Amino acid sequence: MNHILFEHDLTLDETRRRAAVMAAMGPDWDPIATLRAEEEAYNLLYSGLDADQRATYDMLVEAGVLPRREPAP
Repeated sequence: MNHILFEHDLTLDETRRRAAVMAAMGPDWDPIATLRAEEEAYNLLYSGLDADQRATYDMLVEAGVLPRREPAP
């Protein structure tokens, strides 16, 4: 049985993909504001959990699946 070695360097494809993403975001994109909004969304997502949800969340934190987040006021 003959095997043919096939290799493909994804560097150029990844460069094109990243350029397309940056172009799609446009010049008004603010990465700091985006990160802040993402943190606020995560904090809201994990706030107000009932006892069962909190137990599951704590289990996932202990397992290293989720980071510990302080509950939102």
